[in-house]
Amino acid sequence: MKNVERQDLIIRMRRISGLILGMMAGILIGLAATAEDLGDLLPLAKAGNAEAQNSLGDMYSDGNGVPQDYGEAAKWYRLAAEQGHDEAQNNLGSLYYYGDGVSKNFGEAIKWYRLAAEQGNYFAQYKLGNIYYYELGVLADYGEAFRWYRLAAEQKYSYAQTAMGNMYFEGKGVPLDYGEAVKWYHLGAEQGDYEAQYELGNMYFRGFGVPQNYILAHAWANIAFANEFTDRAGILRDKIASHLTPTLVVEAQKLAGCFQLGQALKECN
Repeated sequence: MKNVERQDLIIRMRRISGLILGMMAGILIGLAATAEDLGDLLPLAKAGNAEAQNSLGDMYSDGNGVPQDYGEAAKWYRLAAEQGHDEAQNNLGSLYYYGDGVSKNFGEAIKWYRLAAEQGNYFAQYKLGNIYYYELGVLADYGEAFRWYRLAAEQKYSYAQTAMGNMYFEGKGVPLDYGEAVKWYHLGAEQGDYEAQYELGNMYFRGFGVPQNYILAHAWANIAFANEFTDRAGILRDKIASHLTPTLVVEAQKLAGCFQLGQALKECN
């Protein structure tokens, strides 16, 4: 259904995109604002302010107003994390998870993610779910993965909602239940997660957990493809189209456009 490498690539690409955008903004508006931010934050951070320490960690992690330096980011994140700052704990966990600025260490990643997750940080809850699901530094534990995914999903984190759909589809950590899988895929898809959009299209195409509906299947597969979810979505969309008349394909395309505007099915009909 999905793999941790794809998720990690997405997360890392978003981090890189954020860095590029930050660099572009610096070129356009100059570095005065970020230099001022650094001047304001540094005394607070040195005085022990956890929020300032975490913000400094972000600046060094993203290269925002300062040279990118994961080692320096780790230093400031650690100071805030040791004070119980959940975002800093999550950020430090991620540095250990990816091996940025510190030696890659899933044990340390788990330690810091767990501290953040227990405070309700949904990013950390989701990453813990991945660690237990994909057996990263621990034995696979689908029940534990489900527990953390669910906590993040209930906070409306789309990746976690999609992960919940996958667990119900595969029957891992919970009894196999296509209806529940569809429910969670819908939640993730409506928030723009293109893996959920693809899987939802597949569920409607196969009639798993929902009545078979080629028009809805084509619409969701088409949205996933438009959102650049690999060639699989295009292959699925074209396969579904072979079951539809040209008129119904147009109807499905209109429905996809309506869904992309964030409208519900009843508003699109």
